[in-house]
Amino acid sequence: MATIADVAAAAGVSTSTVSYVLSGRRPISPATRARVEASIAELGYRPHAGARALAGRHTNVLALAAPLRSDINVPVIMQFVTSVVTAARSYDHDVLLLTNDEGSAGLERVAGSAMVDALIVMDIESDDARIPVLRRLRQPAVLIGLPNRPGGISCVDLDFAAAGYTAVAHLAEHGHRAVGLIGPPPAVYERGTSYATRFLAGFVDAVEEYGLASASHPSEPTFEGALACLNRIDDELPGVSALVVHNEAALSPLLGILRSSGRRVPEDVSVVAICPEDVALGLPIRMTSVDIPGHQLGALAVERVMSLLRGERGAETRLLAPSLAERDSCADAGTGPRAG
Repeated sequence: MATIADVAAAAGVSTSTVSYVLSGRRPISPATRARVEASIAELGYRPHAGARALAGRHTNVLALAAPLRSDINVPVIMQFVTSVVTAARSYDHDVLLLTNDEGSAGLERVAGSAMVDALIVMDIESDDARIPVLRRLRQPAVLIGLPNRPGGISCVDLDFAAAGYTAVAHLAEHGHRAVGLIGPPPAVYERGTSYATRFLAGFVDAVEEYGLASASHPSEPTFEGALACLNRIDDELPGVSALVVHNEAALSPLLGILRSSGRRVPEDVSVVAICPEDVALGLPIRMTSVDIPGHQLGALAVERVMSLLRGERGAETRLLAPSLAERDSCADAGTGPRAG
């Protein structure tokens, strides 16, 4: 790989002259500039991101803040990450992945280093303390998630309120009158994570509109957590015939618990999952599910941030409508599977 010293030697100038040509900080004669630029092109020299940043040019690097917490399903998060990286490369950008939970300080540190052109931020809370910081930064930002007050920052996300409503409506249309919700881990609710509170609101709206009996509880993503959650739902809602599961990691243990207790899916209990398609198809029972479109959302976030880097003004919020696929885990109440 060519270095700045190689360029200087080929052009017959000093390395500082090459640096000035790149940065534009000092006037260079047209002849010398042409000679340096010809050497850069011939050698395929590319200044590293720090040099481009110091020169006031684009770094061709995006920061993606995706904290990896113990209560987050890492394989699902990695679908978003993969999508962002793939989309960024189509725009000749690399991605700096921030996985530590540094909050606002981490965003300020990375932005202040001038190493990135823009930021994409995940794990959004309803009242997210990072938003005022993002508004002050020089670099544009896009959220994958929807806070209560976006503060003039563009957002992309699944319409989780509509997803919650859609799952319950589907079960109600199958004749179910008692529906339980197995939700994300307690810490997700305690943080006020936006997707969880919005989904719960949609669930409650649909339960009220259809006049259903319901119970909803968070669940740790373990066998013990799923068992405790299901027991609480059974205690509060005797005769529950349908479950909505908004916790990908709890799906597999839940199916095992139901099977060991003699409750057949879907003959005795119908289940609608909120999860990526590959998760729904990879379980022993092909799950009726509302898809979490991580690949699509990551690409949309990159497209939006590129528009901002091109100088487009204004913030926009784009929520994807939920898509429910009926498979083998949902049936009419008391009648067994129904073809979908």
